[in-house]
Amino acid sequence: MNKKSNEELQVIVDKAAAGDKNALETLIADVKDIVFNLSLRMLGTFADAEDATQDILLKMITHLSSFRGDSSFTTWVFRIAVNHLKNYKKHMFAHNALSFEFYGNDIENGKIEDVPDLTQNVEKDILAEELKMSCTNVMLQCLDKESRCIFILGTMFKIDSRMAGDILEMTPEAYRQRLSRVRKKMADFLGSYCGEYGSGRCKCRERVNYAIQNHRIDPLQLDYVTAAEIPVQTMLDVKKAMEEIDDLSQDFSFCKPYQSPERTRRLIQEFLDSKQLSIIQKS
Repeated sequence: MNKKSNEELQVIVDKAAAGDKNALETLIADVKDIVFNLSLRMLGTFADAEDATQDILLKMITHLSSFRGDSSFTTWVFRIAVNHLKNYKKHMFAHNALSFEFYGNDIENGKIEDVPDLTQNVEKDILAEELKMSCTNVMLQCLDKESRCIFILGTMFKIDSRMAGDILEMTPEAYRQRLSRVRKKMADFLGSYCGEYGSGRCKCRERVNYAIQNHRIDPLQLDYVTAAEIPVQTMLDVKKAMEEIDDLSQDFSFCKPYQSPERTRRLIQEFLDSKQLSIIQKS
């Protein structure tokens, strides 16, 4: 998010709430990538994250008048997004919960050698990278919603415990304890099973065809390898290093932030240009 003083930001929020389109565009430009990346990690797929991002930004727009500056604007947006995503029922995994036991069993017993070549002439290394990013992202679905959110805020966004506690309505101490436990749970699984981020037997390149067969990746729609990566610092004014939550050395570099997809940006702009916006703002 571009740095602005609290006074400058409050002026922009007030203008946006009063119907100033330029002010509203400024606010959306500042937070859209934050919202998209939180949605992607919470829900597990690009398509679901795009839909949720639009819902959350609409909710932000319609509630701007309730922002009073008691917390930072970023914290306020995070709180709206977290509450929305915790109750989101339309995503792929809403009624098909995953577990580490399921994932581990699939790694141990999946018949990867029985699957024919399904790569459709797409380079296997590219598909392996897509699978690595997809798999580790979907793996977050093995955590309960609260734990997933804690892990994302602490490990991807590197939010300090005071801000995270404010977002999640828990004490900083409780947040730090929960983050340490959930990081260890994720690290233990990766260390035991994943050959990309741990010492496990699972290698993405060897499982590409198995993943295609099970609709986990699609050679004709590569979301992760075609997405534009961006530094976390361009989205959020975060601390240079995460708090000393635990002593884990586990690699969680799969938590890469991405630019919100062009389709999402286009739909948001169409909404800003529509009569529907003025109707909502007047209601």
